[in-house]
Amino acid sequence: MILVTGGAGFIGANFVLDWLAVTNEPVVNVDKLTYAGNLENLASLQGDTRHVFVQADIGDSTVLAALLQQHQPRAVLNFAAESHVDRSIHGPEDFIQTNVVGTFRLLEAVRAYWSGLPADAKSAFRFLHVSTDEVYGTLGATDPAFTESHNYEPNSPYSASKAASDHLVRAWHHTYGLPVLTTNCSNNYGPLHFPEKLIPLMIVNALAGKPLPIYGDGQQIRDWLYVRDHCSAIRRVLEAGRLGDTYNVGGWNEQANIDIVKTVCALLDELRPRADGKSYAEQIRFVQDRPGHDRRYAIDARKLERELGWKPAETFDTGIRKTVQWYLDHPEWVAHVQSGSYRDWVLQQYSAQEPA
Repeated sequence: MILVTGGAGFIGANFVLDWLAVTNEPVVNVDKLTYAGNLENLASLQGDTRHVFVQADIGDSTVLAALLQQHQPRAVLNFAAESHVDRSIHGPEDFIQTNVVGTFRLLEAVRAYWSGLPADAKSAFRFLHVSTDEVYGTLGATDPAFTESHNYEPNSPYSASKAASDHLVRAWHHTYGLPVLTTNCSNNYGPLHFPEKLIPLMIVNALAGKPLPIYGDGQQIRDWLYVRDHCSAIRRVLEAGRLGDTYNVGGWNEQANIDIVKTVCALLDELRPRADGKSYAEQIRFVQDRPGHDRRYAIDARKLERELGWKPAETFDTGIRKTVQWYLDHPEWVAHVQSGSYRDWVLQQYSAQEPA
């Protein structure tokens, strides 16, 4: 059995679904169910005895200790995080509480559990921490991509909180011997992505006839990773990663934000044309850039390929087509997440901005 935190969110839910699709090993899924945690993501697992869902906060040490003792997992995978840069700018405290304090309490609960395991189980146990490339800061146009030895230079409250959590995980390995693994991924996209992030926001706004807001000049570059490729990478690191090591996970898909949006518009033009026959690209609006906006991220994932034999299965062309089609095929999921408490904030921030 494994225990997953944050397993009702975007990446966590995709991981749980993929895990149970390729193995019969049960999952205890712990999620606080904040606005981005959505049980609809796990609807296909209703009645599946391999999936045990527990609504709880990783900051609750008592609950964590009880769950670990009750279920005796062989591994803990930490997906739980506040992850939206814009929200971290507007309200950084939640990010400190979840990403820093929550990770600390989770590490302490796991350390206490691991310390009491029999020798064989203790040796086989793993704690895998899922992190982001944003901890490395920003790159110039011609800089080489981030490697695992790149300096940490976080530029937003979100990335600073994730950097802090990475350092805690490293310290718990070197100080206490906790058998940890860390992955730092590039920008994920795919099914179940909450529509505050670029790609799902563009799809949802386009279909609703709303503006498609692009920060600044739209030339910010990201390396895009299809979420199910990310899930396969995590499974591989859990299986064979070297203890205490870090693995960068990327899609080898560097693209500017404006090009991403134009690609989404072109796919929607093909798959769900506007009634007036015009392109969705006419809805694009350039808006004032956000503070401290990193210009470029790029992941060098060669270590993961060289040491563990992993590489992404999807190109951006195949992954983005699957993503757009998924949103077109699941309007009920979109309607559900848009009806939550976060709806007003999303509408205020992204639906009615004027061009910069």
